[in-house]
Amino acid sequence: MVSSTSPNTAYSFLSLGDSYTIGESVGEADRWSVQLAGLLRKGGMDVGNPDIIARTGWTTSELQDAIKASGNTKTYDLVSLLIGVNNQYRGQSLATYRTGFRELLQTAVRYAKGKPNRVFVLSIPDWGQSPFAEGRDRQKVGAEIDAFNAVAQEECRAAGIAYVDITPLSRQYAKDTSHFASDGLHYSGKQMKLWAEQALPVVKKLLQ
Repeated sequence: MVSSTSPNTAYSFLSLGDSYTIGESVGEADRWSVQLAGLLRKGGMDVGNPDIIARTGWTTSELQDAIKASGNTKTYDLVSLLIGVNNQYRGQSLATYRTGFRELLQTAVRYAKGKPNRVFVLSIPDWGQSPFAEGRDRQKVGAEIDAFNAVAQEECRAAGIAYVDITPLSRQYAKDTSHFASDGLHYSGKQMKLWAEQALPVVKKLLQ
């Protein structure tokens, strides 16, 4: 676990996920959740930089196992979740994803002091539009990402958890290489800033 929350801030923040949360191939300041915390502070909300439990390549089950292994028993005022691209990439079923995602929502709520209204989810970006996906069936990848996101949105709705759709942003700027990290697969701080801005009004409401 990456820990950076200051004990003196009014709101603590935990960010759960995979490469998109840990910010593979970019600096710590470029991570979307770190940028979001900064935007919240600019808006007058005293939110610390997030503790992060995330690693490149993790599926839902691997994230859940890592959370258990972390031994993190803290609770937080705000919890984010962005997970599922590796389930899709490895060809796992939607049913497997639904089960794992539902369990992670429950875990996130526990970390949020039992409050679903302090948890929010970001949709899975469409890596099929990345430079890395050159030569692959981009349309198939996009359709599968949409199907996984539909499951996540359904589960969020059922659990009363906020859902932030960032997938269109990952498609809108697909031809702009400045929105990608050097590996051509993961996203740059520039793209992740857009995610943070998309989440900002939602999260402001959650903290009010």
